[in-house]
Amino acid sequence: MDRQIEPNKNALLRRLAPADLNLLVPHLRDTFLELRSPIETAGKPIDYVYFLQSGLASVVAKKRPNVDAEVGIIGFEGMTGSALVMGDDRATHDCFIQMTSEAMMIEAARFKTALDTSRTLRPFLLRYVHAFHIQATYTALNNARSKIEERLARWLLMCDDRAVGNRLAITHEFLSMMLGVRRPGVTIALQVLEGRGFIQSRRGEVVIRNRKGLIDVADGCYGESEAEYKRLVGDIEIQPQIVA
Repeated sequence: MDRQIEPNKNALLRRLAPADLNLLVPHLRDTFLELRSPIETAGKPIDYVYFLQSGLASVVAKKRPNVDAEVGIIGFEGMTGSALVMGDDRATHDCFIQMTSEAMMIEAARFKTALDTSRTLRPFLLRYVHAFHIQATYTALNNARSKIEERLARWLLMCDDRAVGNRLAITHEFLSMMLGVRRPGVTIALQVLEGRGFIQSRRGEVVIRNRKGLIDVADGCYGESEAEYKRLVGDIEIQPQIVA
């Protein structure tokens, strides 16, 4: 891959104090993550921390094989390896790439050394971890109390916040797992949103055509956790762009 990846494309790296960033930079290396690449496995030690530059990762809770649901998403606003920030070394849930991603990666041991060396790095990253947990609690609330089309609208908006452009490469089957619903329910919900002109659904792709319309459909499902991220970490200023 002949690509240039800048550390400041990640919102967390961009906001680190210079001294903290300098602790990480010598050990960061760029990587390209293909669709479905495993990042963390539930119950297993965390080997690397990824600061995404583009694309999306899903954190998925699993009840048993083929019975699972997404509990959070991570894009260029965040990082994987939250357990390390909180003093653990094992993943609670599976995490894998749901849209091809570029990232800066660092070995877990190097990352923990930086956390132990700095008095400011862990407190800052804990603010992001808290924001991510808030996102997960709203996902739980919406999964329990919201209609499928409301949940789908929220999910599409969250992906749109983190993706470059308005095209999301996603299948109905994958959406059903992310939302924890049957595939026919996803198909009907997509048809409802498309019928109202808010999206265009194609084979393996969803195009966002009207964000405001999706926000209205979400009916309060979207916006609260985003406001908390802004309060705790700051605005997501721009979407990252790939430099050829």
